[in-house]
Amino acid sequence: MTMDPATSAPFDALAVGSEIQRRLGVKTSRDDPLGRFTTMRVGGPADLFATVRNAFELRALVRFARARTIPHLILGRGSDIVISDAGVRGLVIQCRAEGSRTDGERYTAEAGVPMARAATETQRAGLSGLEFGLAIPGSVGGAVWANAGAHESDVAGVLESARILDAAGSEAVVPAAALGLAYRDTRLKHPPADGPAELVLEATFRLTTADPEVIKARLDDIRHWRQAHQPLGLPSAGSVFRNPPGESAGRLIDAAGLKGTRIGGAVVSPKHANFIVNDQRGTAADVRQLGEHIQSVVAARHGVDLEFEIAFVGDWSAWPPSEPAAIQPPSADPPAEPTAEPTAEPAT
Repeated sequence: MTMDPATSAPFDALAVGSEIQRRLGVKTSRDDPLGRFTTMRVGGPADLFATVRNAFELRALVRFARARTIPHLILGRGSDIVISDAGVRGLVIQCRAEGSRTDGERYTAEAGVPMARAATETQRAGLSGLEFGLAIPGSVGGAVWANAGAHESDVAGVLESARILDAAGSEAVVPAAALGLAYRDTRLKHPPADGPAELVLEATFRLTTADPEVIKARLDDIRHWRQAHQPLGLPSAGSVFRNPPGESAGRLIDAAGLKGTRIGGAVVSPKHANFIVNDQRGTAADVRQLGEHIQSVVAARHGVDLEFEIAFVGDWSAWPPSEPAAIQPPSADPPAEPTAEPTAEPAT
């Protein structure tokens, strides 16, 4: 997920959409609600929306937007983000560039490849190292951007290089050591204030050979663990907060008695305290207010300032609300959550 802010004159979505379709052959739509493209299932409309299907279209559309100083958001599979109820001004580019290939112990994937697919493709190829990707609901581009991780593994441990579109619009293959990989952080998350963000087009992972059946057993273990410990059957953005050094955000939230706390349609998951689930058609405002309430309570109870892992994107200019919604404390007997995987593929 990459956002380049507005630096231009008022945005004419009709004119820009017509030019994109004429020059690049990419279809666009106006005022498309974005909630259906996110795993939290919240978010207002995009002024202009386009889906790219390959790296060529992605490069071309980003260069088009940059040349015209059009604010644009790159949307992967919609995890780890909460889009404002007011939507997104400018252009939203949904990345569905999903090409991939193997070469010996290397696996290369375009930015839109789902991490779960990367895990299963490499398993079938007898390559180990990306098993943790099964637990990442996002795409390769977003996973590299955030140095995503799970099950004591992360992107930094297996990434060899990334092909990026830099601020000048040129492509470069950047070694992993130059990307500033840290806990849930990279240099890609910190663009210059006066220029566009770097964009991941493709990533190459250096893996190790292993018996496909052994790798499959690891994937099964991860799948069973997730079904037992995470609210997979309900809309969520994934882990809400980063783990503080030497601590677990979920444990702190649970110890503060916040499991089951609700604001509107958003609730702290009774199954895993570091998840907020949207179980009653909640809004982005419900999710954000509940997240900030968690931060306040944990700081008061434990003296720890939790940092959001999810990103709040779009038009939040009216935040905070003048009249916050009511906070409902946990009920004595919270309803059970579904344990099965969603039948539809998550939107990251």
